[in-house]
Amino acid sequence: MALAPTIGWLLIGRIISGVTSATYSTANAYIADVTPPEERAARFGLLGAAFGIGFVAGPAIGGLLGLVDPRLPFWGAAAVCLANGLYGLFVVPESLSPENRSPFSFRVANPVGSFDLYRSAQGLLNLAGVVFLYDLAHQVLQSTWALYGAYRYHWTAAMIGVSLAVVGVMSVIVQMFVVSRFVVRFGERGALYSGLVFGAIGFAIYGLAPMGWMFIAGIPIFSLMSLLTPGVQGLMSRGVPANQQGRLQGANGSLMAIASVFGPLLFTQVFAHTITTWSALAPVGLPFYLAAALMGLALLLAASARPRAQAVEQAG
Repeated sequence: MALAPTIGWLLIGRIISGVTSATYSTANAYIADVTPPEERAARFGLLGAAFGIGFVAGPAIGGLLGLVDPRLPFWGAAAVCLANGLYGLFVVPESLSPENRSPFSFRVANPVGSFDLYRSAQGLLNLAGVVFLYDLAHQVLQSTWALYGAYRYHWTAAMIGVSLAVVGVMSVIVQMFVVSRFVVRFGERGALYSGLVFGAIGFAIYGLAPMGWMFIAGIPIFSLMSLLTPGVQGLMSRGVPANQQGRLQGANGSLMAIASVFGPLLFTQVFAHTITTWSALAPVGLPFYLAAALMGLALLLAASARPRAQAVEQAG
């Protein structure tokens, strides 16, 4: 992407970047491999906090590099990726003992093969539905946050950036300082339920808020949705053997990718119709109400999912 002479070459670079974007799933699998089941939710929360720090710092660093040269942010990203790869290759030890490693197979090394895993344990399929609905609802932020803020509250680009930074900071705070304590007291299922409820309330506040400061005031409540991912990841990781943790995280990553394809189409179209053809009937906050409804549906799925811990401890 740094060398791209045309938009077409930039697109090719972006495709390669997408094909090789399994780092987050791999990191989750590594945590599941090296962490006792009862501690995984908290560790997943720390990984989420690291992601949140990147979410806040990355755009800021990229913006500063872009002031020097428009291609420099891509060179900077390439350098960080190279350093990350070298660190993983030479410093990070292998997480699985030889007896717990699965042989590579094209039969399972694809999205369809990965999804078969969800049928292997009771409750996993329902929890996979929770993951997908959460990822789909979350797309309303990436798709319409800037458009919604500019349209409803007349925010400038700077204000939109500040608001997104606040979201990132609050998410980091929750995942670093709240998740582990919450899971110890209420368990992974309690974290899952609470994250879904706070997410639904937060989305509803965003849709209802008539003024920008009220929208911003809803961010701390919404940030407690960050309890969801460690909770559901912890529950799901208990349901598969030690040698299938990577496959599970890959399947979850595929669900996120599918949601990232359909979510922007869904929410941008709903927002566009809300402020045009449906303006006389639909509230302007309809995209966020839809996201809240998806969280409610996910809560029903979560309540019906009762996974059994399987061979995780046995295989470990």
